[in-house]
Amino acid sequence: MIVMKFGGSSVATGERVQKVIEIVRANLVKKPALVLSAMGDTTDYLLEAAEKALVAGPVTVEKSLEKITAVHLDAFRALDLGKNFDDELGGLLADLGALLAGISLIKELSPRSKDFLVSFGERLSVRITAAAFNKAGIPACFLDAWDAGIVSSSNANAAEILDESAVLTAERVLPLVKKGIIPIITGFIAKDTGGIITTLGRGGSDLSATFIAAACGADEVQVWKDVDGLLSADPRLVPAARLVPEVSYEEAAELAYFGAQVLHPRAMQPCIKNKIPVLVKNSYNPAAEGTRIIAKTARRHLPVCSITARKNITLVDIVSSRMLGQSGFLAELFAVFAKYGISVDMLATSEVSVSLTLDSSFHLENAKKEIERIADIVVKTEKAIVTVICDITKSSSILEKAAGVCAKNNIDIQMVSQGASKVNISFVVNNSEADSVIQNLHNEFFSGVFPLP
Repeated sequence: MIVMKFGGSSVATGERVQKVIEIVRANLVKKPALVLSAMGDTTDYLLEAAEKALVAGPVTVEKSLEKITAVHLDAFRALDLGKNFDDELGGLLADLGALLAGISLIKELSPRSKDFLVSFGERLSVRITAAAFNKAGIPACFLDAWDAGIVSSSNANAAEILDESAVLTAERVLPLVKKGIIPIITGFIAKDTGGIITTLGRGGSDLSATFIAAACGADEVQVWKDVDGLLSADPRLVPAARLVPEVSYEEAAELAYFGAQVLHPRAMQPCIKNKIPVLVKNSYNPAAEGTRIIAKTARRHLPVCSITARKNITLVDIVSSRMLGQSGFLAELFAVFAKYGISVDMLATSEVSVSLTLDSSFHLENAKKEIERIADIVVKTEKAIVTVICDITKSSSILEKAAGVCAKNNIDIQMVSQGASKVNISFVVNNSEADSVIQNLHNEFFSGVFPLP
């Protein structure tokens, strides 16, 4: 058995759904189960409709619902699914209309209501796709995540799948697969123990797929996107970027965290725990080899695997003589960050100073005031973390090359950190310099001059 997850661009239109059918047909011998995202930009349309409902009356709500309906009606017609659109989707769309009317009436969109709202995207997607599979002669059935056994915590917009879901999912999904029926399951959403719809937060659709794979003992997870796989750099910045055929779980996790479009680290946990390989493929180019993510790679490659960047981060420099010989200073410092829910990304320390990076979305004012009681603090915004995923045994040569590239281009490296996973070296530069750094580093490391290990 395999689990195949298709993202929103892969099911954006009826024509794209037809391509998905062709891809799955070629994999029928592997006994697939599918996990789908919402079609195209549906989630954005839903949020847009809610925002309009908050500030306008029923007329705008009606128009917004018509826009969402049109996306799915177009797909329905392109797939030639007959005249039963209302029978297939009318009930869901009526519920969505009632929700939007309620939002318009009370002028409020709570976190719980937002979860309910965006769930309609995945629920509409699986129903159309299942109907298309059956019309194509491939037995399939749609399952909302809760019907597939997925039970979550009650955290609105960021729920976690509960351990008890594993047994339930295996009991509900495996019998269908064994009968030759393809389960087509909603990604990203779930229900808590009280039956309230939740969403799984960042990487939620991929997490749905990897969790189902782990629960059912799948041989592989295939994640179908609109890129050929993991590349050595963002091809929009580096047209000569190369496909990376194979990476380890740790390398993929670091790349995802620091900006690459690959599985979110939390989505990989079920596969890491159960040693299930992940294959990242392109639904627009199925013939491409893709990238395989496995426990340990056996490849011979250039010392650098890939280069990525995460922009719009905040660099915080903290200096205090109290740090010298004081074992409790860092604990006191991080207690302040914890108090205000601030998560630290990178960290570097000396005897009397600490440098760290934070997501720019965190509000630092209150934390900064508390820290100023014990240390001098300087906050610098509009920074970027450039991350080099590499063979860390070559770290001296890699650091030498990276520093040389930056020096040659008059770019100051403002902080350096080697990840605890031992697969990355990261450093901070200005936002405006990040793209140039990536381009020049890629040319340096992938030009054929840098020696093989």
